Amino acid sequence: MASNERPLSEVKFLTVAEVANAMRVSKMTVYRLVHGGELPAVRVGRSFRVPEQAVHDYLRDSFVETA
Repeated sequence: MASNERPLSEVKFLTVAEVANAMRVSKMTVYRLVHGGELPAVRVGRSFRVPEQAVHDYLRDSFVETA
């Protein structure tokens, strides 16, 4: 296990709807990010779960400074 990884039992997973709400985007946008490989997710049956930390990482890495 890498030093920055937590045990799976400590990882909080979010639904696509929860991610969309947190990011203030549509669920379709979240699905596009997942299918495009920009946002990691785990498939559970027919739905996806996104690790909460992945959402934080995505937003941090996507932050754009304006002039």
